[in-house]
Amino acid sequence: MNNTIAALVFGVTLAFSFPAQAHTDEFFESVEAPHGGQLRMTGPFHMELVAKDGDLTVYVTDHADNAISVDGGLAKANIENGSTRTQVNLHPVGNNILRGSGAFSLTPSTVVVVFMKLPNQDGYAARFMPLKPKGEQGEKAPSHADDAGPHHHHHPPKH
Repeated sequence: MNNTIAALVFGVTLAFSFPAQAHTDEFFESVEAPHGGQLRMTGPFHMELVAKDGDLTVYVTDHADNAISVDGGLAKANIENGSTRTQVNLHPVGNNILRGSGAFSLTPSTVVVVFMKLPNQDGYAARFMPLKPKGEQGEKAPSHADDAGPHHHHHPPKH
């Protein structure tokens, strides 16, 4: 019996380590988020975090970008700035919007982990780096951001 559970856990871990679908962090880095924030996938949901100093807004949709009602949901965010951690509670403020504020500031290395528990659903977490410069994938393999986008390195014509 225990082996089955171990196999199950291992299988789930594997599924998360090697996302075969298009919804990887790189995929989200390459698309424009509807509200200009950062998109992540967690379980059956997409979360978009729009972060400013002292203020967090999370938009929750399903994989087809339909709004998911967050009524009655509970959520919190842990903001990590180096060794400083700030916790912010997020409250439903609209159909699919969670919002919270606290005393924190954001830097390019700030990590925001959002935990969300909706009624009759499992709890899910998503990890964001809201101010991370576009194209820098952190500890990921080298990205292909260099061969995309308007920043082609054309040499000026020789006269």
